[in-house]
Amino acid sequence: MQRLRRHVVVKVQTPCRDARDAASLSQMNRVHHLYCASRHWARAAEQKLVPWALDGVDLGEDVLEVGPGLGATTRVLARRPGRLSVIELENSSAQRLRTEFAPRVDVLQGDATNMPLPDSRFSGVACFTMLHHLPSPESQDRLFTEACRVLRPGGVFAGSDSLGGSVVFWLFHITDTFVRLEPEELADRLQTAGFVEPRVHAIKSSVRFVARKPK
Repeated sequence: MQRLRRHVVVKVQTPCRDARDAASLSQMNRVHHLYCASRHWARAAEQKLVPWALDGVDLGEDVLEVGPGLGATTRVLARRPGRLSVIELENSSAQRLRTEFAPRVDVLQGDATNMPLPDSRFSGVACFTMLHHLPSPESQDRLFTEACRVLRPGGVFAGSDSLGGSVVFWLFHITDTFVRLEPEELADRLQTAGFVEPRVHAIKSSVRFVARKPK
């Protein structure tokens, strides 16, 4: 029996001017933006976020990160052996990523719900705390489908997202888009996108997931 899908959508902002704005992966208020550029967030990404999200996960030698924003998680992934590419929608963030990481990281500006990338390219795809910034559950599902498409057979899709809850979290998201991932529905959504063997683990404020493209 198919589950009834429930979603929390908080959107306190003016309507998007066009489809490009609607697909933005990092619409955020100024305080949120400053925090994502801070040393505190960089330490949290290095010491907590990425290790927790990728605990026991092997992304392989050719990895794509989706929606890295200002690059805190990219710094961690870039230390791993192998090749790393990132796709970021916003031009200013993509330029900042190129300045910091090129040429050791391939930085592509583009929409992760419609990636200008070939089929079956990557051994692993990862995303961290960005899915809730997509404007609807349907756009999240399109990202899942695209992640599956660009993975090689047997490739791994893994990541994490915030579930909200704290006062500070909601202050960071004033005027932001926040579309909550419901952990109890995520495995089914990943399977619908084409993945197998999905695993989902939620704690109070976050959820992590891993799934594989069929061989």
